[in-house]
Amino acid sequence: MAICYFDFTDSEELARAVEKLGADPRSFPFFANKGKTLALFLPAVESRAANALKQEMLSLGGDAAVHKRCIECKVEASDVILLGTPKQLKGLVQKLSAMPYWGLEEVRKGLSAAIEGLSRKRWELELPRGRRLELGNRTLIMGIINVTSDSFYAASRIDLSKCANRAVAMVEEGAAIVDVGAESTRPGSSFLSLDEEMGRLIPAIRAIRDALPDVVISADTYKAQVAEAAVEAGADMINDISGLGFDPDMPSTIAKLGVPLILMHIKGTPQDMQRDPYYENVTTEVAAYFEERLALAERCGIKRSQIILDPGIGFGKRLVDNEVILKHIEAFRTFGLPILIGHSRKSFIGQILNRPDPEERLFGTIAVSSLCAWKGVDILRVHDVKANAEILKVIEAIKGAPL
Repeated sequence: MAICYFDFTDSEELARAVEKLGADPRSFPFFANKGKTLALFLPAVESRAANALKQEMLSLGGDAAVHKRCIECKVEASDVILLGTPKQLKGLVQKLSAMPYWGLEEVRKGLSAAIEGLSRKRWELELPRGRRLELGNRTLIMGIINVTSDSFYAASRIDLSKCANRAVAMVEEGAAIVDVGAESTRPGSSFLSLDEEMGRLIPAIRAIRDALPDVVISADTYKAQVAEAAVEAGADMINDISGLGFDPDMPSTIAKLGVPLILMHIKGTPQDMQRDPYYENVTTEVAAYFEERLALAERCGIKRSQIILDPGIGFGKRLVDNEVILKHIEAFRTFGLPILIGHSRKSFIGQILNRPDPEERLFGTIAVSSLCAWKGVDILRVHDVKANAEILKVIEAIKGAPL
């Protein structure tokens, strides 16, 4: 008997395979619940709580990795890795509802939210003029338009008079969103004055909106006044590289505008972010940042359902940090929100390939795009729309091939 191992890409593929062999369709949810072991990381759990989590997971047929001195309570706290199927983890949540001590109630709430977040596969964001942006069905391309004179990739810089034509070409090549920026945020760049950014960005958005009435336009800015003017000029969403951190008026402004927000992780500012950045665990630290920023956004009236997460490739990251984030991009699925990756022609690709010139990093960019698309990243922010659209078309065809 020749036995094959199937690494199902998602629950839908498993369901198709089960249906094909003639099983009762009502059984699909049960198989999906048992089809994959998840590993969930919990930071700094009180040692007694960590011991309880391990025992409860063992009783459910799963397991938990804890510090070796936890059993003796020789450490005050331990990180915990829970290992179990969705069914086992849901069982743990139920058990924890009867254990409101040692911080386990907080663990229960966090675990419940993470399981719910991991189950989200589709999103519908509200855009101005009654329009919608559907995410999750496939990876979408966001084309980059830089109305600047100093962006790190010289070929991406474009004169204001030509930006509408560039946007039209990008849409024809396969872009679903165009992201327009007027201030370079490359490492070491200088802050741009409000007036200068307004003078570049707002006319560009108006020109693109006139040329493309229905295309989704993203305004790349961290300034509240610019964001408001951009939406008035026709922008549909705001791409804030500061994660609501540089302008104290940005959270309330986004809440008032009601448009989608791309909330990005950054460590430091563009001026200093690459001066010896360091993380003990970049994945968990970026996740903690998202948790704090999302809480701020919701306190200020921004709908969680309108937020897209961007882990900020190259923004205060070492080479290894960028590699780890891309390898474990699914880690951020616990928030239940769409994910955007902006990697195009960046210096970490140059480090890997020994290509200091961004002009020589297209193939490396395509490699990262392919990885992200296979992992189900929702939006790829890129310079080269046509090349990325073609690789996405091939990947989507392979992912959708019937078993």
